[in-house]
Amino acid sequence: MNRIVITTDVDAGRISRHIYGHFAEHLGRCIYDGLWVGEDSKIPNVRGIRSDIVEALKKIRIPNLRWPGGCFADDYNWMDGIGPREQRPKLVNHHWGRVVEDNAFGTHEFMDLCAQLETEPYICGNVGTGSVRQMQQWVEYITSPEGPMADQRAANGRPDPWKVRMWGVGNENWACGGYMRPEYYADLFRNHVAFLRNLGDNRLYKIACGPYGEDLHWTEVLMRETQPRKLMHALAMHFYCGSGREKQLAIEGGEDDWYFLLNTANRMDALLKAQIAVMDRYDPDDRVGMLVDEWGTWHLVESGTNEGFLYQQNTMRDAVAASLTLNIFNRHCRRVHGTNIAQTVNVLQAMVLTEGDHMLLTPTYHVFDMYSAHHDAVCLPCHVDAGQLGAGDTQVPGLSASASRADDGSVHVTMTNLSATDSSTVAVSLHGLDTPSLQGRLLSGSAMNSHNSFDAPTTVRPVDFDDLTVTAHGFDVELPARSVVAVTAR
Repeated sequence: MNRIVITTDVDAGRISRHIYGHFAEHLGRCIYDGLWVGEDSKIPNVRGIRSDIVEALKKIRIPNLRWPGGCFADDYNWMDGIGPREQRPKLVNHHWGRVVEDNAFGTHEFMDLCAQLETEPYICGNVGTGSVRQMQQWVEYITSPEGPMADQRAANGRPDPWKVRMWGVGNENWACGGYMRPEYYADLFRNHVAFLRNLGDNRLYKIACGPYGEDLHWTEVLMRETQPRKLMHALAMHFYCGSGREKQLAIEGGEDDWYFLLNTANRMDALLKAQIAVMDRYDPDDRVGMLVDEWGTWHLVESGTNEGFLYQQNTMRDAVAASLTLNIFNRHCRRVHGTNIAQTVNVLQAMVLTEGDHMLLTPTYHVFDMYSAHHDAVCLPCHVDAGQLGAGDTQVPGLSASASRADDGSVHVTMTNLSATDSSTVAVSLHGLDTPSLQGRLLSGSAMNSHNSFDAPTTVRPVDFDDLTVTAHGFDVELPARSVVAVTAR
């Protein structure tokens, strides 16, 4: 029998709710025809922001939303997105489909979206084509209680300053953000943050562009060049997992492709260990957070859609990859202070897909719903003994799990059966918790490519799960193949 051993009375750190953050870039139909439909739309909206999406995202309590990119951020002039909409200049989105947008969705609209979502804004500033002055003025426009930028904000309908804590200084500056060397970017970061000031009662959390995946040199340089003056609050890594040795549609692929993708997703654990080891040498007190502010699955775009829009379906394979990855983030919460899955609506591993006035929730959305109990909870040591499946680049652990303790003392266990074909019998030990009462939820599918469509939007959804047997040490459970199970023990 497979085993999961959880020590319920030991504190292994706090799982920040920001690990469950999201990302909305000006890409495809994420903003336009997704979150933003305009005030004249027949689709129900509040000041142009689509209401059914807001309600869905509020249900999973998204803690922050990263905007405006992504690659788009380092081409974006924030001043084009303020003032009367009919007077805003148009721009060509060179990164994503070369479509023309009218800047209808800008700073005021984004801040309104965050207010409606009751979430924290995470703004990514332009280093690639912008200037220090431009970024400085954006911070002033949003957060300053007085001065020329505050006056301009008031003239555009917002007298009071907003609060924006999370501020990114560039995006992927080693690639689409400028093809920079880490030494060059480190100097630019130091230059920028010197002029990004705390204004009024707003306090900035300054986030540097971090590495892609295994690039330890980038991390080494940024830590070395910023730590003596403590200029950086967080470093943001990116990592995606593809659908196969060659990209395929989300709903395609056999068992080999299933395990290849999950093997790639599971690399997140080794990558974080290596990156965190570098950070530990320069910051033994854990002052600097590791953010993974872009992660998720990346498939071929759906047939008949713009290749630059990155619109893909979302199946149980994506849900299992998300669950596996979130378990990894939870276990690394000492250093991982936040992450952002890419992206929120209609792009890559989205929470929500739309088609006109229709909307559906993806299997990945339901994983985030089931994991919401981990927000700001105490991480518990969790040992999994379940062996391995596959070999080489298709080898994956048989099971994945993480656990946390809420302030009311309840224990939350999330478990993933990575097998595409076989159920798994698991004995879960809860050391320190006697004779628990149990409540469970199950997310699974009848096939590897089970997914929700606009014709069948509830094919994959969580259901109550009571196949749990209390034992002297915890409980036994039979996890169906390709499933995610969340159990609350009180």
